[in-house]
Amino acid sequence: MASTPEQFDDADAMAQAIFRQTGGEVRLALPLGLGKPVTLVNALTRAAVADPALKLSIFTALTLQRPQSESDIEKRFLEPAMDRLFGAYPSLLYANMIHGHGLPDNIKVSEFFFQAGTWLGNKYAQRHYISANYTHARDVLIAQKPNVLSQLVAQDGERFSLSCNTDISADLFTARRARRMDFIAVGEVNNALPFMEGADAVVGADEFQMMLTPPEQFDLFSAVRRPVSDAQHAIGLHVSRLVKDGGTLQIGIGAIGDAVANALLLRDRSALGPVWESAPFPMKGDGVAPFETGLYGVTEMLVGGLLALFEGGVIRREVDGAAIHAGFFVEARDMYQKLRDMDPAKRAKIAMKPVSYTNQLYGDEDAKRAARIHARFVNGAMQVSLLGDAMSDSAKPGQVVSGVGGQVNFVEQALTLKDGRVILTLPATRTSGGKVTSNIVWQLAVTTVPRHMRDIVVTEYGTADLRGQTDEEVIKRLIAIADSRFQEGLLQTAKDAGKVSPDAEVPQDRRNNTPDALATWLAPYRDTLLPDFPLGTDFDAIEQVLLPALSLLGDASGSKRELMALIWTSLVLDKHPQEAEAMSRMGFDEKPSLTEAPQARALRGALRQVAKDRAAPSC
Repeated sequence: MASTPEQFDDADAMAQAIFRQTGGEVRLALPLGLGKPVTLVNALTRAAVADPALKLSIFTALTLQRPQSESDIEKRFLEPAMDRLFGAYPSLLYANMIHGHGLPDNIKVSEFFFQAGTWLGNKYAQRHYISANYTHARDVLIAQKPNVLSQLVAQDGERFSLSCNTDISADLFTARRARRMDFIAVGEVNNALPFMEGADAVVGADEFQMMLTPPEQFDLFSAVRRPVSDAQHAIGLHVSRLVKDGGTLQIGIGAIGDAVANALLLRDRSALGPVWESAPFPMKGDGVAPFETGLYGVTEMLVGGLLALFEGGVIRREVDGAAIHAGFFVEARDMYQKLRDMDPAKRAKIAMKPVSYTNQLYGDEDAKRAARIHARFVNGAMQVSLLGDAMSDSAKPGQVVSGVGGQVNFVEQALTLKDGRVILTLPATRTSGGKVTSNIVWQLAVTTVPRHMRDIVVTEYGTADLRGQTDEEVIKRLIAIADSRFQEGLLQTAKDAGKVSPDAEVPQDRRNNTPDALATWLAPYRDTLLPDFPLGTDFDAIEQVLLPALSLLGDASGSKRELMALIWTSLVLDKHPQEAEAMSRMGFDEKPSLTEAPQARALRGALRQVAKDRAAPSC
């Protein structure tokens, strides 16, 4: 008869039992993202803090943390809605300590991927970061000889599902069954997790030595969807034409992924003809027809955009009985609900697999090649150099923003598969401290994807196909999709380096790569085909009004000139139709006054500027 795990409802008692069974030293393999059993991990941390004789080493990634307000404006916006937007998700004690006074000597935490921007400037986190491709993280973990694997699980009778995190855990269980590893598996039940079926996701009760079913289960972390900007929608429109019917798709989390999914759904409805025809920038790619065969999804991360394409019938080509193979997920709360409510037979078409399956061709390579035809792997980058290499994980040397993750894995796949392409997406510019800079640059501070692996780059201004091109041609093609404010400077730098002909010029039809041209193009479609939240949102109506104004205010922060311009705007423009309600939501007086705080006045100006911009007629 199969054994069942020892049951606990007290996390601290279970933590003490784990330390006893491991002789006082826990080397913990902890899933990335949503799969962390927070109640149990916090109990293990408390036990180690209370007893310096105990040792706790944690290897993980993507420690999910609710945002910390860095300014009074952020505090006013976020704190009243924190639980609604991000879930009443408890903080991880080890993360609080790293942010605060630090960990004691008997606790060590290393991550191979960060929640974007969370650990910038944190000395402990930056020192203990381990740089590894996602598929290599498993082997880095195994080398540390973990003796405990702990995971949040969904339960169905005596069966447990790894649900959101088969990514590495599934391989670890397989290795233990083959006696290549030796560890105890302990879990924490959370009924909010959807029970994902499949050989790699479902684990029998006899695989766990201990199981925590806490009296109160915590809310799952919700990754709030951000509004999709003009630039991001345009990127989605460009990418949608590069995807072949009957092919294979991977997209990432975030607004660009939402934009790509939205554009593909619109393409399938034959709704994009007028949008493409009115584009002021060249629209490359012949993928414009609806999907007759449909797509197959293979991805490390199951994101809301892929689920929307699955529910919309665009993703329907099956491989081994599944339309999507994915390694993990963490998304907005409505995706968890959709997966829980989905008909079990339909949900079974989403098969959770280890990243050793999704992210690479090794292992049953012939079958993977046959399945992953016409692959289009869409990934984000932060900057791209004129020679085609990309920076995706660091802000500057030594400071990791997120991590390499699986990006290079998918680049390698794309270059290896017949007709496979990797599409790196990025807005052409960024704004910080009131200053606009180009994301297409001469050289990078840090390289994630080297230039010898360059393929396709997409900005809001178009598509640059770089594969197999000379350095000179790569430079010309990237300048053609750069913001026109920076094109001449980029071209001159390339000339000075001897990488392009002295008489090279920016093509005349590429000299109008401007935000105004972009806004004029998309304005007629923003309220219908290209909304701010094409996949839905947890922001309420007045918060949606505030978001573009807060974005404008954030871009101006750090620049006295830009902030003064917004204050002046508040004096000369008509008020926003919902200004009073918006100001009240932020805790300011509904009506302006001479004694109003400068930040309130600047926000009022931002609201009025947004109202003016949206009321401007397109031409």
